[in-house]
Amino acid sequence: MANFSKPHVPQFAMDVYQNEYLPEGGREVNAIVTVTATGGGTIGSAASHLYPKGHSPSAAVAVMVDCSGSMDYPPTKMRGARDATAAAIDALRDGTHFAVIGGTHVAKEVYPGGGRLAVADATTREQAKQALRGLGAGGGTAIGTWLRLADRLLNSADVTIRHGILLTDGRNEHESPQDLKAALDACAGRFTCDARGVGTDWEVKEVTGIASALLGTADIVADPAHLAADFTAMMETAMGKEVADVSLRVWTPVGTAIRFVKQVAPTVEDLTDRRTEAGPRAGDYPTGSWGDESRDYHLCVQVPTAGLGQEMLAARVSLVVPQPDGSVQNLGAQGLVRAVWTDDMVASTSINPQVAHYTGQAELAQVIQQGLSLRKAGDFDGATAKLGRAVQLASASGNADTAKLLAKVVDVVDAATGTVRLKTKVAEADEMTLETRSTKTVRVKK
Repeated sequence: MANFSKPHVPQFAMDVYQNEYLPEGGREVNAIVTVTATGGGTIGSAASHLYPKGHSPSAAVAVMVDCSGSMDYPPTKMRGARDATAAAIDALRDGTHFAVIGGTHVAKEVYPGGGRLAVADATTREQAKQALRGLGAGGGTAIGTWLRLADRLLNSADVTIRHGILLTDGRNEHESPQDLKAALDACAGRFTCDARGVGTDWEVKEVTGIASALLGTADIVADPAHLAADFTAMMETAMGKEVADVSLRVWTPVGTAIRFVKQVAPTVEDLTDRRTEAGPRAGDYPTGSWGDESRDYHLCVQVPTAGLGQEMLAARVSLVVPQPDGSVQNLGAQGLVRAVWTDDMVASTSINPQVAHYTGQAELAQVIQQGLSLRKAGDFDGATAKLGRAVQLASASGNADTAKLLAKVVDVVDAATGTVRLKTKVAEADEMTLETRSTKTVRVKK
C-alpha cells in the first residue's frame, strides 16, 4: 500500500439513521445518511486505487472576476475584487494550476493568457498579482461566457480537482437566462464552483443557481472590504479538497421507487433530478469534491406493501468515483436502509430524531424563500405567516444563525409559536443575506 505525500486521500464512512418500522400498509421509508471523510496519513485499501500513479491530488482553479461597468460604483468594489483575488492567489498551494478571468459581456484571460494555466509558485503568484493591477471596470455582464472559458482552461490540465470561484456585482443582463443555463449544463460535472455576490445589485437566484448547478457554495459579501477574507477562506477550502466527482450510488430492489435524495447538511440541495442511471435498479447522485468533512443526506424510498412481521432491504447506499478508463471505484463505505412491518403502534409511529430535524430544516429553507417572495409581491399577510413559521422552525431546531437573520426582517413577538410582525423598513443587504443563506442548516444536536 503506497504512502502518498500530503494531501492524503480521506477515508470515507457512512452511518444510517432511520426508524425502520412501518405500520400495516405503510409504504414510505425515510433515512438520514451521514457521510464522513477523514484524512488518515496512509491511504486505506478502499481509496488506494484513486491515484494509481501514487500522486497526491492535483488541482486547477479559475478565479472569475466581474469587471463590468457597475464594479466602479462605488470604486471600492473593483478595489476589493482585486485585493480579494490577490489574497486568493496567495492561498494557492504550490503546484496548483490556476488562471484569472476578467468577466464582462465577454470573458478575457487576465493571467496567464494564451489559453493555458499557470502553475503556482512564488514567481507566478507575483506575476498574477501584477496582472490584477490592470483590471478595470467597463462593459456588461454575460456570466455564461465566463464559465465556458473557465471550463476550457480548467480542463486543459490533467488534474484531480477542478474548481472555480466566481464574483459578480450585478444581474446577468447581457445574455439570456437560456444561455446561462446552457453554460451551466455544459459545465456541470466538469468543475465545481463557489459563487459570491458583492454589494446588493445582483440577483440572489442567479448566484445561488450557479453554485447549486456546480455543487459549490453561494454567499453575499455586502461590504467589499470583506471580500479578501472570504476569498482566502474559499481558496483554503478548495485547497483542502482531495477527491473529486464523488457520487452517492443508491440501489433499490424491484418494486421500490426513490421519492427523493437531498443533501440536508451543511446546506439543503435537492439531488433527485440529477440522478444518472448506473446499472439495474441503481442510480448515481453527484456530491462534488470532498476534503475532511461530513455531510448529511435525506433519502426517501417508497416500498411495496408487505405483511406484518415481514422485512426488506429498502435501499443500499454506497460511494463511487469515476476512473479514467470509464469504470468507477467504490470507496468502501456502505449504508443499508431497511423496512420492517409491525403492529406495534409505538414503534411504527415514532419519527427518527435525525429525520424529523432535517425535515424541519428543509421546510425552514422553503418557507424563508416563499416568505421573501410574498413580501416582494406585496402579500404581507402571506409573508408574515411564512416567515413566522420560519422563526418557529429556526428556534425549535437551534438554528441560531438563521434566527438572527430572520430577526432583521421581522420583529419576533413569540418564537415558539411563530408570532411575528414584518418590519416596515428592511435593509436590502439584510433581506438578500437571509435569502442567500436560507439553505444553510444546523446538524442534529447529539
